[in-house]
Amino acid sequence: MNIYVGATRQNDGKTITCLGLISALKKRIDRVGYIKPVGQRYVEIKGHKIDEDSLLVKLVYNLEGAITDMSPIAVPRHFTEKYIDNPNREKLVNLITTSYERIAATSDIVVVEGTGHAGVGSVFDMPNGDVAFLLGCKALIVASGGIGRPIDEIMLNKAMFDAAGVPILGVIINKVDEAKYDKIKDYVTRGLARKDIDVLGVMPYKPMLSNPTMGQILEDIEGELLNNTDGMHNIVGKTVIGAMPPDQASEYFNSDALIITPGTREDLILAAIYTCTMGDSTQQCLAGMILTGETPPQPSIIDLIAKTPIPVMMFKEDTYTVASKIAKIIVKIRPGDSEKIRVAETLVSEFVDVDRLLNKLTDS
Repeated sequence: MNIYVGATRQNDGKTITCLGLISALKKRIDRVGYIKPVGQRYVEIKGHKIDEDSLLVKLVYNLEGAITDMSPIAVPRHFTEKYIDNPNREKLVNLITTSYERIAATSDIVVVEGTGHAGVGSVFDMPNGDVAFLLGCKALIVASGGIGRPIDEIMLNKAMFDAAGVPILGVIINKVDEAKYDKIKDYVTRGLARKDIDVLGVMPYKPMLSNPTMGQILEDIEGELLNNTDGMHNIVGKTVIGAMPPDQASEYFNSDALIITPGTREDLILAAIYTCTMGDSTQQCLAGMILTGETPPQPSIIDLIAKTPIPVMMFKEDTYTVASKIAKIIVKIRPGDSEKIRVAETLVSEFVDVDRLLNKLTDS
């Protein structure tokens, strides 16, 4: 049995769905496998390019199978240009099918995670629809919340899966505004029923899943960590630009706030340090603090920062540039993001009809 998890666009929630789905399936089926045939964001492991989502699933659930089989193709820069210069679809097919066969040999069900919408990969002759057909999958489409747009996008993706000969199990609507949840669930379910498409789940929007951690900010923007801390998994809910007096800025200090201020604003830096060292030690005072510019604080301030429990980072760019880069980060769940992983698992467990999904999967 194979489930191909696709989406109507980037960041609709494929990985969140896969995490929750694998967790739910492990409670129902002995051997659950996973593969992401084509990945785009990758890390280097022993000379192999491994998709970040494959590594996440492997580390979180310790599934059977080699990590290289869970990520047979990770697309590096200039891959598409090189492929157009020298196309070889058979090579890619062999890589994917060989890895899949090894994963399937030790699995009773395989969750196959796609890359973007059904047409992604067409440039190198391996669109998602074709990959799903190649592996004998039925597709589960994930779309972001709303009524008109998700239905339109689902139908577009269904057409591509239909053209590839891939049956549609149903859809999951993700990131639904909780204030409009009942209305959207009702309309989108009825709207898609008119198209003979089953809605297998409607998941509410959880902002924390779309917010970066301090660790991801450090990694993606490449700054310098000024202290040793256990707070790299702190989730940033809002950013506060330090362009105000300390007494005004302190009104915005709370557990999910990231303070961004020039390294020369020692008054603000001291106010943040005071909040984190003199407040209730059982409460997280801030998500973190970022110092910007070419000029670091005085050595005495650096010494105080070293004793601060929250992550404090230094970036050479100006405050506006750093804030803009943070706003553009593509948020991905990392293996150590235990709180986010629990939320993903809970969303699928509570809002997706996994048993119905399995019944449709096994229905001949």
